[in-house]
Amino acid sequence: MARILVVGGGFGGIVAAESLSKKLGNGHEITLVSRSNKFVFYPALVRLAFGRATPEDIEFDVREAMADRRISFIQGEIARIHPADKQVTIAHGDLVGDMSYDYLVLALGRRLKTERISGFFEHAHHLLDVESAESFGLAVNDFKGGHVVIGHCPDARLPVPVFETAFALARRLEEEERRDQSTITIVSNEKLDEMFGSVAISESLTNAMETHGIEFVHDFSISRVTPNALFATDGRSMSYDLNMIVPPFGGPGALMGTLLTDREGYVMVDKTMRAIADEYIYAVGDCANFPGPKMGHMAIGQAGVASDNLGARVLGKPCSVTYNHEMMLVIDEGGKESVYVEKDLGAEEPADIYQSRFWGWAKRKQEQYWKARYA
Repeated sequence: MARILVVGGGFGGIVAAESLSKKLGNGHEITLVSRSNKFVFYPALVRLAFGRATPEDIEFDVREAMADRRISFIQGEIARIHPADKQVTIAHGDLVGDMSYDYLVLALGRRLKTERISGFFEHAHHLLDVESAESFGLAVNDFKGGHVVIGHCPDARLPVPVFETAFALARRLEEEERRDQSTITIVSNEKLDEMFGSVAISESLTNAMETHGIEFVHDFSISRVTPNALFATDGRSMSYDLNMIVPPFGGPGALMGTLLTDREGYVMVDKTMRAIADEYIYAVGDCANFPGPKMGHMAIGQAGVASDNLGARVLGKPCSVTYNHEMMLVIDEGGKESVYVEKDLGAEEPADIYQSRFWGWAKRKQEQYWKARYA
């Protein structure tokens, strides 16, 4: 019997655990460890902030969902990984102490490196968890007009909520006939295409931003936040009356000090999703060291590849499935300017890019699918 430990309860962890349970049946022990007993459909956090969804709409209970799939669940914080001993240290949860494994699937997500942006904790809003999205929503409700700055920090690697927030706010102000009382600026250290892994999305997004009167500044590298201004590394400042900022990302802290990661803390993996430095460890989702944006559908694809190969290995079969690093995303503008992008990031062929009202609808249907599948 193999003891398989999956750590992380996001898209990658849940799909990996469920897929392994289906492939291996009852003959092996599969355990999922997550810091929370709730799964959050993160692409819906913008909708939550603007009152178009409730927490109950975008969450489900992981413990119950895993029990239905013959997967043991432990709520706990992964404090440290010990590859040489095949153990993890768990803190603050159902189990506190060391837990052994035969195979480990890392789906720990990313760490928010807010310490790189002075004043971020005190003065910045973000949309990376339910509580923060609700806090930003209250700030939007209190907003009486002025300058809104929506920032994408160096190494943030999550551009979609930046643009969806700008579009959602512009639409609300338009509906309330207050749009002429405010300006909305998106700032980044990168050009539009660079924010999306050098995919040629700029024309579509520029048209959508022009429709809503949204300014884009591509050479503003955020380094500091004060109560009423953002500062760039070159000393320039930009005042604001409301902000939302996506901070820098890095690899999870539990992996620090291991030989598994690159310089940014992401796990180095091959195309089978196995860690290069340890044959008994696989990594999926935001903690894996693939270039470009980090998104939920990528975690799902990587989890499928990892579970196929790990499952085959446990059953004594050859591992033959490889991961193709593809980006698929929807930027929900709220209307006919919504953008769908599909691009193989390892190929030279141009991206498929479409704009229509359909794509925003499709994104909301995906949210409903996850709720129906696991709730």
